[in-house]
Amino acid sequence: MIDRAHWDATGGERTVQALIVGGGPGDRDVLEEAFAVQANARVLGQCVCSEEAIRLIVMERPDVVLLDLESAEAEGLGVVRAIGRDRMPPLVAMAADARFALRAIEMEAVDYLVKPFTRWRLGEALQRVRQRLSRVACGTVMLPAAAPSPTYATRIRIKAREHIRFVAVDGVDYFKADGNYVQLHIGHERHRVRRRLKDIHGLLDPRRFVRIHRSTIVNLERVKEVQPWFNGDYVALLLGGGQLRVSRFYRNDLLRPQF
Repeated sequence: MIDRAHWDATGGERTVQALIVGGGPGDRDVLEEAFAVQANARVLGQCVCSEEAIRLIVMERPDVVLLDLESAEAEGLGVVRAIGRDRMPPLVAMAADARFALRAIEMEAVDYLVKPFTRWRLGEALQRVRQRLSRVACGTVMLPAAAPSPTYATRIRIKAREHIRFVAVDGVDYFKADGNYVQLHIGHERHRVRRRLKDIHGLLDPRRFVRIHRSTIVNLERVKEVQPWFNGDYVALLLGGGQLRVSRFYRNDLLRPQF
């Protein structure tokens, strides 16, 4: 039996009902406006945190979930695990930074939108959602093609006076932004490379290196303990005795299960 609330009476195309999760109020409002001009698509609801997203997915059964990956409160992988991959609606991931694409792959997202995106690009993503829903309805769900394994940096070249030195990435305790440079902290050594922190972040294996602050990336193997601090922030204690501030906006990346 066809649920007619999901179908357009004139064209027969499925009306996609979406749940928007995460992002700031402005982001969600802009996205809802973009939906307003889409044919056969509407916003079912909005929410900020993963707990509310899980509740609404179970109760409202949206056709698609649009998830902002940069919203710490949304915690996309937690939502997918709680619902179960076999029961999770098609997911469209969003972020302002293309480096979140790997996380979108981990969550088996149908599409990945880099903000700001056009209404046409949103329409393209919704069409992919319709194709996924059609395959499910016909009992012919297609498994996503395996993505090529990303290649990450294993060494970083630094200048040491008049010669060039190569440093193993795994040996770096943490990376710290320093203006137009990045400091490499290796035990008691300090080295500077003329790169931006976000460029270096894109070269590092996210299973080993995690951004814990807008100015800091830490090697997970160097973290001994994490303790709560003030205003939702944490402090990461390192094996070498140092400590680093963990911003509440990045804490979920550090506190996510490692096994």
